[in-house]
Amino acid sequence: MSQHFTNILFAFSNALSWLPPAIVSILMLVIVGLTAFYAGHGASALILRIPGTRSGAMIRNTVSVLRRPMQVMVTLLVLLAALPAATGFSYEEEQNLRLFFFFLLILVFGFSLISMFRLMSEAYLNRLARLDYADDIMARAHQTQIKVLRRLGEILIGLVTVASALMLFPSVKQYGVSLFASAGAASLIVGLSARGLLTNLIAGVQIAITQPIRMEDLVVINGDWCWVEEITATYVVLRVWDWRRHIVPISYFLENRFENWTHNSAAITGVVFLWLDYDAPMDEIRDMLREIVRSCPLWDGKVFDAQVSDCTDQAMSVRIIASARNAMQSWDLRCDIREKAIARIRAEFPQALPRRRVAFVSPETGAKLDVTNPDTLLSPPVHRPPPGSYMGPGSRADGRR
Repeated sequence: MSQHFTNILFAFSNALSWLPPAIVSILMLVIVGLTAFYAGHGASALILRIPGTRSGAMIRNTVSVLRRPMQVMVTLLVLLAALPAATGFSYEEEQNLRLFFFFLLILVFGFSLISMFRLMSEAYLNRLARLDYADDIMARAHQTQIKVLRRLGEILIGLVTVASALMLFPSVKQYGVSLFASAGAASLIVGLSARGLLTNLIAGVQIAITQPIRMEDLVVINGDWCWVEEITATYVVLRVWDWRRHIVPISYFLENRFENWTHNSAAITGVVFLWLDYDAPMDEIRDMLREIVRSCPLWDGKVFDAQVSDCTDQAMSVRIIASARNAMQSWDLRCDIREKAIARIRAEFPQALPRRRVAFVSPETGAKLDVTNPDTLLSPPVHRPPPGSYMGPGSRADGRR
């Protein structure tokens, strides 16, 4: 078949022998390349029409992602096969074109590997998203591993692809050999200049394996509650509740202390504090709080308690704990409990609302005074000397010195 293809190209060249040989070779390569490109386009269009729900959809997605790279690869392979028939080029020009086509072929092949790797990881992540987990720790752990390792794999494939493509050229190969010969100074320079990048890349591998943080974990950074929104190969994007973003180097989570509220489980226990008066009937209020929590749809039915946790000279603090399925639902659950509890206490137990008490006592006996009698609240008279009396040494009768 290859010989038949070559014979066709030679017949094409002979038919245009009246043109300069270089023009004939260039024209032949252009026609062959365009024919191969549009032939690949038509073949991929036919594959995209394959019916089916699962297997057909997977094939269509794969072809849709790899459509352009495969067309370019098929075109380059056909051009390499047609290059011996291009007699209008010298031997050196033919070798340079061959190296250039191989260079492009390696780059497109590496890009295809990255696209295929990304497609497979996205398909796996979408499958995890469709599964219904009672606790999404496993799903978030797999998401973290896949996303971090995918980016590291893309970087590794990109480096190997570019290095393989550049090694085709003798000048670059000789430079690489000379660079390895002076590996002592070169490794020191590269190590110092890329220390931060290498540290974060290695930290990314450790994060993927040990997983101190996962996707959508709730962490506390600099006093802010943040959700892990994205984990790249070198940094982590944290989403604050007010939609701000913290961009943190990934090595930070291996070198510094931080709080992870959802490390072992997505479920979290929320706390609500109420300040009540000492006259509050705790048994009745506890029953009322239990009824409020049970009526909240965000409560997961696991943890509830109401206790007097602290007291001051004015009021006592009642701590209410209730569990929810995740941190976001816990925040909404606490707000719901707080609003309903305040409304019910104000309506049913107004005497439980905090208040300030003031006692009026006699300055002489310490006995409690009757606030309904104004005479008992008058301060005792103050004895002042009459005008003109003795005011001390050096004073005059009229009070002037």
